[in-house]
Amino acid sequence: MPKVMLDFEKPVYDLLQKLDEMRKVGQTLELQGEIATLESKIDEFRRDLYMKLTPWQRVQAARHPERPTTLDYIEAMTTGFVELHGDRNFGDDHAVVGGFAKIENGESAYNIMCIGQQKGRDTKMKVYRNFGMMKPEGYRKALRLMKLAEKFQCPIVTFIDTPGAYPGIDAEERGQAEAIARNIFEMCNLRVPIIVVIIGEGASGGALGIGAGDRMLMLENTWYSVIAPESCSSILWRSWDYKEQAADALKLTATDLMKLSIVDRIVPEPLGGAHWSPEEAAAILKGTLLEELGVLNATHGAEHYAELVEKRRKKFMAIGQWEFAPA
Repeated sequence: MPKVMLDFEKPVYDLLQKLDEMRKVGQTLELQGEIATLESKIDEFRRDLYMKLTPWQRVQAARHPERPTTLDYIEAMTTGFVELHGDRNFGDDHAVVGGFAKIENGESAYNIMCIGQQKGRDTKMKVYRNFGMMKPEGYRKALRLMKLAEKFQCPIVTFIDTPGAYPGIDAEERGQAEAIARNIFEMCNLRVPIIVVIIGEGASGGALGIGAGDRMLMLENTWYSVIAPESCSSILWRSWDYKEQAADALKLTATDLMKLSIVDRIVPEPLGGAHWSPEEAAAILKGTLLEELGVLNATHGAEHYAELVEKRRKKFMAIGQWEFAPA
């Protein structure tokens, strides 16, 4: 059970605490039947609760401090990860990690380039990782690794989990907007398969800078939007009090984005979310990635990379286009 409780999870925690108390008493009394009944009711209640989460509640789940991070997924899903550092121009941005790794399941194996935003767990690591907010050198570092993957014909898997690109003056001085735009342009032209996975928050240009791929996957309790609900509420209503309405209006959940054809696939999470069972969440995502890599490898081998690039460009350019039927 996670140490941090979200407000809408309180009924679940109360029931689980009651179950623990019954189990302790059950060591001396015959309560196996009552315990089994309560376990069944808790499972049914949790399943019903998490199936009906509001957009704002999913935003909260995506931000849970115990939710698996990029490095957690890389460690759980791959072997032989070799982290690479620096953009060979200014410095090494700790908000983004990347390197070569192998993902396999006994039947198939792929050498891939993993790149993802890393938030950190405690205060010290959050500051070290800049809360997952990349600076220009971070986007240029990511691009350098993508070009390296292209050189060695390795598929690229990016993990998105950021509240946005770093908005500080030093980042602007070093060309934050240009770095993000350059990454989008270059990713649309890389001659290797690219899979983008949203594992937490996917906010604004901070996400787009490593988010142009052939397949866009989104974990069940994550969000992807041009702006965070609080910021949207602050702009429209001059207050954060309307963040729940903003989250609903932004259509930022995986289900909403599937309907808008922005996301290609929703990756299911363990009951309660990835923060309840990180190992199970990683196993589910690993199986999904292996399946997606197999399809891309079979249909878009090296001899079809030009076709892959053209398809990727059209996919990205189609976002936001609307067709109106004549009156």
